[in-house]
Amino acid sequence: MRWDNLSRETPATTPALFGVDAVTRTFDTPGFRGITFHEVRARTIVNRVPGASRMPFEWTINPFRGCSHACVYCFARKTHTYLDLDGGLDFDSQIVVKVNAPELLRRELASPRWRGEHIAMGTNVDCYQRAEGRYRLMPGILAALRDHANPFSILTKGSLILRDLDLLVQASQVTDVSTAVSVGFVDRDLWRTVEPGTPSPQRRLEVCRTLNDRGIPSGVLMAPVLPYLSDSPEQLRETVRAIARTGATSVTPLVLHLRPGAREWFMAWLSVHHPRLLSRYKALYAGGAYAPTWYQRRITRQVHEFAAEFGIGPSRAGAARRIAAPEEDAPGPPAAADPAQPTQLTLI
Repeated sequence: MRWDNLSRETPATTPALFGVDAVTRTFDTPGFRGITFHEVRARTIVNRVPGASRMPFEWTINPFRGCSHACVYCFARKTHTYLDLDGGLDFDSQIVVKVNAPELLRRELASPRWRGEHIAMGTNVDCYQRAEGRYRLMPGILAALRDHANPFSILTKGSLILRDLDLLVQASQVTDVSTAVSVGFVDRDLWRTVEPGTPSPQRRLEVCRTLNDRGIPSGVLMAPVLPYLSDSPEQLRETVRAIARTGATSVTPLVLHLRPGAREWFMAWLSVHHPRLLSRYKALYAGGAYAPTWYQRRITRQVHEFAAEFGIGPSRAGAARRIAAPEEDAPGPPAAADPAQPTQLTLI
């Protein structure tokens, strides 16, 4: 693998994260059948977001590269090619673990050059994917952020974040902490094929409810909305209604975007599972990675209308609203976490 000159986000624009001598172990394990871990010692852990990015934040932490969530649409797939790995099955099963992330973060936060700016996590690959259950990097990361009173946010599809709830509460007492759960739809059949390594959408919504109940503001990134698969008014309304029941602080729709790497993998999946939609997708995304503006605006308008109907929207931290579920349609007890499938990928 080409570990030398590996950049933060692109092949040649920033200093290397780690070199050939940084790979400490490469192995697989029976508990994670089909997944190989590459343990490395990173050279840096707080990464600056490229200036051309559309992201509303400037700094990120990514303890892992690759993601066993196995989302077929994951925009981060191409980043695996910078390691001489492919953006398909390798991205799902060849997981790079930055084992020194917590200690490295403490050092970087203590640097006189660091200004205590907001740090976003889970924006490239999920920091609470299955590997985190084995390596437990996030407790050390959260403790460092807490001890330096450094503001941060977390986006996740994982339920493992609840393991660290006490740390999140402690951090929220000294700095700004926010979370978001990614749930693009609640169709279980669609979830099983397009996001096979993630907890179910219903389980993720329970995570959102628990975070808000404990005073950790949590909204829902309704992403991705999949054209012709999860975008009908009935589907959008059902998803927003389920989100509203969690007490989410907000709901933000995001239509599927297909960057190079993700585009090829998603289209291959589409050709197997929904071949009749191939031509429609090619037409809709003929202009590039993003769906046309008119389509994005339509989805956003509909979601906002449903959000208003169910009393959910932007609100102050700690003021999450919740609607009462009709008695005959009341949700049951929280679902158990669904077993992850180590052979495929999920993305946010």
